[in-house]
Amino acid sequence: MPHLEAVNTPPARADVWNVSNAHCRVHYQLLAEAEPDLLCRALNLFALQFLTPQQVNVQRMDDLLSIDIVMDGLSWHRAQVIAEKLRNLISVCSVNLQAADSAWGEPVQAAG
Repeated sequence: MPHLEAVNTPPARADVWNVSNAHCRVHYQLLAEAEPDLLCRALNLFALQFLTPQQVNVQRMDDLLSIDIVMDGLSWHRAQVIAEKLRNLISVCSVNLQAADSAWGEPVQAAG
C-alpha cells in the first residue's frame, strides 16, 4: 500500500468567462422543497467548477429548505449564470442573488 502524500490545493480557478470583470462576494438565497438530495445537487454546481463556498447555512421549515450560500471571487456575470443553474434544479422554488455585503441576516421570502 503506498504511503499517503500531502494534497496540494490548486489556486482558485480563474474566471475566464469575463476576465475584465471585478470579482465580488455574492449571497445566494434559495427556497426549495425539502428533498433529501437537494443540498448535494445545489452545492455540486459549485463543486463542478472547483468553487468552495465561504459560508453555507441551511434551515428546514416544515416542507421547505431555506439555503444561504456566500461565495467569494466570482464575477457578477458568473454569479448570475450559477444562479440560473440553481433555478433550474428540480424542487427549487426561488433563487435570490445579491451582493453579500447587503442583507445577510434577512430571511428568505418565497417569490410568487
